[in-house]
Amino acid sequence: MINEKIVFQCEDSLQMKTVAVLIQKASAFRSTIYLVRSGRRVNAKSLLGVMSLGIENGAEIEIEADGDDAAEAVKVLIAHLKNPVV
Repeated sequence: MINEKIVFQCEDSLQMKTVAVLIQKASAFRSTIYLVRSGRRVNAKSLLGVMSLGIENGAEIEIEADGDDAAEAVKVLIAHLKNPVV
């Protein structure tokens, strides 16, 4: 399992789109991917799950991935969250 933490930095006006693209990117991988915030862990491929985390600017998020493409999945998701191009 691969784990990496990041602080979500995104303009308020782009947050929902950034989260939607994150889910889309996570869904492209075969690995099981979770987002963890404040002790809550949700499937990164689930819109309702991710929305339930209430991710806002400045939130610390941990990405957990397990599977044959886990390292690449974490790398892509971290890159997206560091520079959310939507």
